[in-house]
Amino acid sequence: MKKFLFIVFTVLLISAPLAQAKYQRGYYKPSTRSFVSGHYKTKSDGIKSNNYSTKGNRNPYTGKKGYASPYKTKPVFGGK
Repeated sequence: MKKFLFIVFTVLLISAPLAQAKYQRGYYKPSTRSFVSGHYKTKSDGIKSNNYSTKGNRNPYTGKKGYASPYKTKPVFGGK
């Protein structure tokens, strides 16, 4: 029984992050004249620390470690 519960818990633990993702179809990006391949991404929720590319996270589909800082701010142009 313990082994069964361990397997169920492990499957739920592994599948939880995958349920939070959605597939983005490939698309053409006119500004760079390039095609972006289809890929999985986290659902938009406004939280930067739970994205696959954020430091401390790992993409479950590619196995790549995150590299982006969630605290990095974008530069503001135009004096606003």
